[in-house]
Amino acid sequence: MYKGIYIALSGAVLKQKHLDIFSQNIANATTPGYKKERISFKDYLIPVDNKPPLVTDGRVMTEASRIITDFSSGIVMRTGNPLDLAINGDGFFALEGGMYTRNGNFKIDNEGYLATQDNKKLLGSGGPVAVQGRKIDVNAAGEIFVDDVSVGALRIVDFDDKSKMKKVDGGAFLTDEPGKDMQASVSQGYLEGSNVEVMKEIVQMITSLREFESYQKMIQTFDEAASKVSNEMGKG
Repeated sequence: MYKGIYIALSGAVLKQKHLDIFSQNIANATTPGYKKERISFKDYLIPVDNKPPLVTDGRVMTEASRIITDFSSGIVMRTGNPLDLAINGDGFFALEGGMYTRNGNFKIDNEGYLATQDNKKLLGSGGPVAVQGRKIDVNAAGEIFVDDVSVGALRIVDFDDKSKMKKVDGGAFLTDEPGKDMQASVSQGYLEGSNVEVMKEIVQMITSLREFESYQKMIQTFDEAASKVSNEMGKG
């Protein structure tokens, strides 16, 4: 009976984590360059006892294994803002502090450098990109011109193993994996949207909510049964 409660509880905990992830994805559906997340989970049989060899009774516990980021591209949208940049295909904009992003919604910070909205400087081939001038142009090869004078080129980096990239604030990523500089096509005046499909996330959230409620009812049923058994034993 108690194992039944543990099984139902493991399912409820997993569905709660699913709900949290779906909520986070939906909340960031309009965030440029946001990459949706998923939960990887694993099942294992419950042993009858802990004495080797382990014997199972066929019941299964479920637990969250890890959170996986879906790095598929979002739809590229025209904004007309010369500080908005989109990478066509693979790759990430390199930022100071060993961070990387697909969010090309940049600005000019107080020091005259291209930066993210939360003030992480964008890196070019020679370091942070200074853009003090009236007219800023970025061509398809990522070369940057200020008032028609070249000031360098964007540093765009890709990784063989993106599974080791850790999401941090502002939609940026950190990783210990060595990145490789790459040539990528860049569109000025465009932004890559998130890869969140809102209706799909909502449907999955509703399904998970119903499953969560079912697990809650199972836990309540097991708890009531356990209380009844305890009361009967007390009378005996």
